[in-house]
Amino acid sequence: MMPMDGFNVLPAGWGGSATRAAHWNPPPVPSRKGVSLISDISLFTSTLFTFTTVTTMGKPTGFIEHLREAPTEIAPKDRIRNWKEFHNPMPNSALQTQGARCMDCGTPFCHTGELISGMASGCPVNNLIPEWNDLIYRGLWREALDRLHKTNNFPEFTGRVCPAPCEGSCVLGLTNPPVTIKNIEYSIIEKGWEQGWIVPRPPEKRTGKKVAVVGSGPAGLAAADQLNKAGHAVTVFERADRPGGLLTYGIPNMKLDKKDIVKRRIDVLRAEGITFTCNTEIGTDLPAEKLLNDYDSVILCTGSTRPRDLPIEGRELNGINFAMEFLSANTQAVLDGTPGDNYISAAGKDVVIIGGGDTGTDCVGTSIRHGCKSINQLEIMPKPPEVRAASNPWPEWPKIYRLDYGQEEAKAMFGEDPRAYVRTATKFEDDGNGNVAAVHTVEVKWERDENGRFTPIHIEGTEIRMPAQQVLLAMGFLGPESPVLDALGLEKTQRSNVKAEHEDYRTNKPGVFAAGDCRRGQSLIVWAINEGRGVARECDRYLMGATELP
Repeated sequence: MMPMDGFNVLPAGWGGSATRAAHWNPPPVPSRKGVSLISDISLFTSTLFTFTTVTTMGKPTGFIEHLREAPTEIAPKDRIRNWKEFHNPMPNSALQTQGARCMDCGTPFCHTGELISGMASGCPVNNLIPEWNDLIYRGLWREALDRLHKTNNFPEFTGRVCPAPCEGSCVLGLTNPPVTIKNIEYSIIEKGWEQGWIVPRPPEKRTGKKVAVVGSGPAGLAAADQLNKAGHAVTVFERADRPGGLLTYGIPNMKLDKKDIVKRRIDVLRAEGITFTCNTEIGTDLPAEKLLNDYDSVILCTGSTRPRDLPIEGRELNGINFAMEFLSANTQAVLDGTPGDNYISAAGKDVVIIGGGDTGTDCVGTSIRHGCKSINQLEIMPKPPEVRAASNPWPEWPKIYRLDYGQEEAKAMFGEDPRAYVRTATKFEDDGNGNVAAVHTVEVKWERDENGRFTPIHIEGTEIRMPAQQVLLAMGFLGPESPVLDALGLEKTQRSNVKAEHEDYRTNKPGVFAAGDCRRGQSLIVWAINEGRGVARECDRYLMGATELP
């Protein structure tokens, strides 16, 4: 029997049974990069049978022997009592077992980071996933951390809030539940913090170049981190009172703890020499021209913060707010220990959320923690199927029905998933005093218009009135805010984003670069980190004539 390159070879009849495969247990391979030649002549007593397998994984049959196991969570009715993270850590032994499920495929789609059908397939920062899975299986945690940090500046963020496109393109996922990549990533970085392996490492030499980064979200932080490593003096400007951008004020605390997780990393960046200047809005508190005069280069990472509105009858009523107004004010109240003047409470109210994405889910979870009376969520798109549709093949991101944390909590409290699919709002009802009292809704069907574009058509007879004293608009974002871009004289795309090419990031203004959501539009945190690393590389090349940044 001849071994096939890139495949684990088992005797005929052994590959389809976990029970049989349990007898096949080769010893760990000493080197991740080495080739293991394993011979065994004792498999059968009646026949002298010698074969070889070529592999780099310590457990070549782990994917056969072990089932997927995810970390446990605090029960919904218990976790809604506070703003703490609710995932329980897994023991090392269980994590090693999960790492053993990695197949070390010939083509590991998990770290390709390609866009397929407009969505990420594999990891956008190209994490070396098979490598650190194998290191975890071997118990080499420090080495796994080093390997993880080679491609990802902030695994503690992505390990918590990334939707894990890596798992959606896992080859094992073709026939079995995919490897628990996201949880292993989370566990590696938390082990690093726990053991004290993550400490400030300021650059040994400084270049004398100064860079201003506008925006302290994931793209801005990644750019600042990389440029600081290259020896440049980096100042990060943030208009909010705390650094972190959407990491701080865009994501609720129960998904990403601000004091213990976000601040922990920012404190390290500060200790490494990065300056953070908060409460400073470029164009208002600091003229944009001053950035151009005082710094050798400027990088814009301002995000996509202009929310999509819903201009229907009654939009002017009190009690109708953009989702980010609601979420940001809530996080500020959690951090400050008391509600501010901008605080919006859902306590005792019938809440209707318009929008079915991640931001809408965060509004659900936050409203429940406030103690809302009821909650409904409108999703204009159809309900996804339980399994992949034929039109959504692997390795595309699987567009399937999921019960996210907020909907899970709503189901536990009110008995069902709060989402109403293919339904939209038609009117906001006035209570007679200028406050919203209800949302009038209707079911829609999607049909092509005269230009061939799909458009929602109202279905008569499907109207429903939903009581609401609080409405939250979570319908996505239209692009970056314009004042800074206009002040710098930057060209924009048709979608109002900063005009700059991916992997180049230069704007029409010499020395000014753009990255993250302000360039590509609303996207994932992991894409923001990808762009932050990329723009740092190109900025370094601009400043120094060459670069060693990845």
